[in-house]
Amino acid sequence: MTGRKWVTEEDDYLCPLSQETQIIAKEELREDDYSRKTALDSMREWIKQNPRIKNCRMDACFLLRFLRFKKYIVTSACIALERYLLLRQTFGVAFSCLDIRIPQMIDLTNLGYMFASPKRDKNGRRVVIARPGVFDLDKFTQGDMCRIHGIVYETLMEDEENQVRGFVHFADGKGVGFPYLTLFTIKEAVRIVKNGEKTLPMRHKEVHCINAHPSMKFALDFGMSLISEKIRKRVRLYTSIEDCLESGYLEHDVLPKEYGGTIPMAEMIELWKEELRRSHPILMSHDTMEVDENLFTQREKDGAVSALRRGGVSCGSEGDSLCGITGNFRKLEVD
Repeated sequence: MTGRKWVTEEDDYLCPLSQETQIIAKEELREDDYSRKTALDSMREWIKQNPRIKNCRMDACFLLRFLRFKKYIVTSACIALERYLLLRQTFGVAFSCLDIRIPQMIDLTNLGYMFASPKRDKNGRRVVIARPGVFDLDKFTQGDMCRIHGIVYETLMEDEENQVRGFVHFADGKGVGFPYLTLFTIKEAVRIVKNGEKTLPMRHKEVHCINAHPSMKFALDFGMSLISEKIRKRVRLYTSIEDCLESGYLEHDVLPKEYGGTIPMAEMIELWKEELRRSHPILMSHDTMEVDENLFTQREKDGAVSALRRGGVSCGSEGDSLCGITGNFRKLEVD
């Protein structure tokens, strides 16, 4: 299994983390120079000897996502990596062709459907802002929704500070009503939520939601039943932005000016698009990662996420109509 060319080759790791973040990594994740080196060596050797993995990234930044996600339990990190690679392949709509130049991705970014605040919170965590109400059901598809989430999350996971410190999520449910429930079947929703917590190597520290419509209460209750007790305790629901800010859990300045902060949303989106431009090459290189599906059981493949379908057209297939469409970054303008 040697002599293969990988998406990225092994590198000599130079820790880019701040001293404060290194202390957090040591206390919360059991990470230090020795554990990092030995774990990376073990993980790389496991990948090389694993016939189910045909190609993946071998650079430290990528592999550390999984080691930090599993707190340096190497066997668990290896399983998480394998599940992640399988998920990428069986749920291509959320992971393949993560091209921010696709017109629908440009539109959703400009609308502020999902972006990260340029400011970190008091604990140094990035705050992911979601505004699902701007998602036009007549204009966009479930595939568009999955793909923009993939672009945002993969971009953020490239930053090692984020891998250690984790994420805070802020969602405004204004404009989201019953029709949104038609986007996914119950089976698809279950798989997406489960894999969002168990397979994506992200440390979700807090979730804050405002303006949840009463008609969506049963959907929220159902979603909460799917996540672990640990994450469930980190979710806070508010009736308004005022209630959210008064709670004291979320600082004002990490939010757009429209939500009580100081930086206008349009300015935040422009700064976020700069991050998307920088991450674009590596996200596109991920399409060459591959596993041998023949060596996985049907149960394992079903446990990932099967390709979604809408109107009889697979959103996650090689024939995805969005794949291969190129655009121009100059089109990334705020309307």
